[in-house]
Amino acid sequence: MENTPLFWILFNLFVIGLLLLDLLVFNRRAHAIQLKEALGWSAFWVALSLCFNYFVYHTMGHEAGVQWLTGYLVEKALSVDNLFVFLLIFTYFKVPAEYQHRILFWGVLGALVLRGIFILAGAALLAKFHFLLYVLGAFLVYTGVRMGLSSNSEPEIDPENNPIVRFLGRHLPISRQLDGGKFFTRREGVRFATPLLVVLVLIETTDVVFAADSIPAILAISRDTFVVYTSNVFALLGLRALYFALASLMQLFHYLHYGLALILIFIGAKLLLEDIYPFPMPVALGAVGVLLLGSIAASLLWPKKQAE
Repeated sequence: MENTPLFWILFNLFVIGLLLLDLLVFNRRAHAIQLKEALGWSAFWVALSLCFNYFVYHTMGHEAGVQWLTGYLVEKALSVDNLFVFLLIFTYFKVPAEYQHRILFWGVLGALVLRGIFILAGAALLAKFHFLLYVLGAFLVYTGVRMGLSSNSEPEIDPENNPIVRFLGRHLPISRQLDGGKFFTRREGVRFATPLLVVLVLIETTDVVFAADSIPAILAISRDTFVVYTSNVFALLGLRALYFALASLMQLFHYLHYGLALILIFIGAKLLLEDIYPFPMPVALGAVGVLLLGSIAASLLWPKKQAE
């Protein structure tokens, strides 16, 4: 059933239903997400993801189940970079904590649409042009090396020079004041965009940049669009809760970007060697898990001040 049009319709309706339930019921009132609530939601999304992983394992077999879990972990790990950027954007624009969840909701919804388009296009190209596998593998190795050689694990943002934000400012009047959690406000008969819309646009464009790394990485793990798309969706669904759970702790994981760099290099090398020696998926899953947990453990064992 997993590749039938009916399933794709039901799956996307299920995802939209979860998002609407989250926004209109559980988070109808704008409020600051506290650590306890964020951890509870994170546990819920992880548990739901693992249940779906079991469904994939049960209906599609062991190989697909391991591919799904590997793709989910890779996307989840690479999403940590997104969390750093979200934190910087919210801090730069002084977005009140009670409105951050609403922005992330619409940001994730837009990301799901864009990722779906990227995944379908990427899978179709890889199926038609085999040589693109080597291009993709080389790109992932290059990206991993570049990330590993970067001395700064914290991304930088420059909203004033962001071309999308500048385009928005030239074609749309923007208010400098918030109007609750609204993206648009009307003053003296004139419709203005609020700073929250600028923040949302920044988050969406930033996600497109990060998708350039994460989508090739997950397509290198599996070319099954069902496995790639659904694992990506579940990783993104828990991104908001993960942000609020880790917002105050992200500075602790200063070695994480080295682990992410090694994961990208490993996945790229796996793709380049696919025709010579196809790595078993359990080995790939174990390598991703070891690199991810190892970088987190190193960050905790050698805190940033001590490391410096």
